[in-house]
Amino acid sequence: MDLTAGHVWVMISAALVLLMTPGLAFFYGGMTRAKSALNMMMMSFIAVGLVGIVWVLWGYSMTGGEGIGQVFGNPFASFGMSGLIGTEDLIGAGYGATFAIITVALISGAIADRAKFGAWTIFVPIWVTAVYCPLAFMVWGGGLLSAEGAVGGAVGEAIDFAGGTVVHISAGVAALVLAIILGKRQGFGKDPAQRPHNIPFVMLGAALLWFGWFGFNGGAAGSAEEAGLIWVNTMAAPAAAMVGWLMIERIRDGRPTSLGAASGIVAGLVAITPACANVSPVGAIGLGLVAGAVCALAVGLKYRLGFDDSLDVVAVHLVAGILGTLAIGFIMLPVDGEGGGLFYGGGADQLVAQIVAAAIAIALSAVMTAVIGLAIHKTIGFRISSDSEVSGVDLSEHAETAYEFGGLGVGGSFHPFAEQMFTQQKPAEPLPAQQKTTQDNVTEGVHS
Repeated sequence: MDLTAGHVWVMISAALVLLMTPGLAFFYGGMTRAKSALNMMMMSFIAVGLVGIVWVLWGYSMTGGEGIGQVFGNPFASFGMSGLIGTEDLIGAGYGATFAIITVALISGAIADRAKFGAWTIFVPIWVTAVYCPLAFMVWGGGLLSAEGAVGGAVGEAIDFAGGTVVHISAGVAALVLAIILGKRQGFGKDPAQRPHNIPFVMLGAALLWFGWFGFNGGAAGSAEEAGLIWVNTMAAPAAAMVGWLMIERIRDGRPTSLGAASGIVAGLVAITPACANVSPVGAIGLGLVAGAVCALAVGLKYRLGFDDSLDVVAVHLVAGILGTLAIGFIMLPVDGEGGGLFYGGGADQLVAQIVAAAIAIALSAVMTAVIGLAIHKTIGFRISSDSEVSGVDLSEHAETAYEFGGLGVGGSFHPFAEQMFTQQKPAEPLPAQQKTTQDNVTEGVHS
């Protein structure tokens, strides 16, 4: 078969989505403290390695084909993708891998500064197998929530064009569960040093995410008309969400921030993901404004409810994912003049389908993440020691530092006793008061 423009577009889209995970590494890495930046970025990068292997061996097979109880596909049907060699289906399989990769990487932001890297490497392949693959099958592979499935047939087929339930709701719930299992960071809500150390990294990460998201949403477009609508919506919703987030900051805090702008962009991208092919550009703007404002307010939930979601994965991905998923029931465009959301007189049927799909995604991710996370936490331990948390997870887990602060650590030069050297060195002679500086002075803050 000749290589068509459609094939090329899917391959380009897959490359765009794969770039989103390094973009997420910059986004998250900039939001952590300087002594945790490398570990945060490594949690995204290792997701590429581990999920890439799982996807080839059994992950792809679990998301399609003949289902097992309408919950997941047979993991051995295309084990190793051997049955796909010589077919164009490998293009779609590669595209699907990039979604699985970034979904699990999103979770890592909730447990920044305090997770064992080894525990994370165990969690990643198990979670993708037990949560992501079944959800992808249920929504996109002809499973439980599809038109042919038991739930979809009863309440209607849920619409999730690019991953509101499969990606963002599942990752946001998993982030909340892991944050509760690992507990709060030392000094949570009190230590002013628990703030982003590199805002330009955050802005760069947001830009890469926005760039890659055009492939994330647009890769599965079935026509030029649909592709155009998706492209405009993927531009309009995050633009509006950035404005919405900054408006809340201006009213609440007195000043708009660059961190808020970057976070608003991501919130808008998350919200439009499930709805990108089913709402008008004006609807995308409205959804973006609401998502930006609501997510900016949702950041405060972790302080009111007492869970330490380090980088606000819950406020951005879970909240915006739910908003985008449910918004389809209100602002979905009619098809050939029929149906549509409540605002178009289409009735509540689609809204009910969206609510049911979101509830199932929440329940599955919550239960399975709790089982996986607790099993790891109670055996090998998921959290680093208190001493390692003080000295920095970069040193304790990787024997590296991202920056060199007056000889306290050098990035890239491996030393088997790097952490001990960092924590046990003799204190330097005190500087005059006007010259004093500390590492904390170069760390600035997450959405507070």
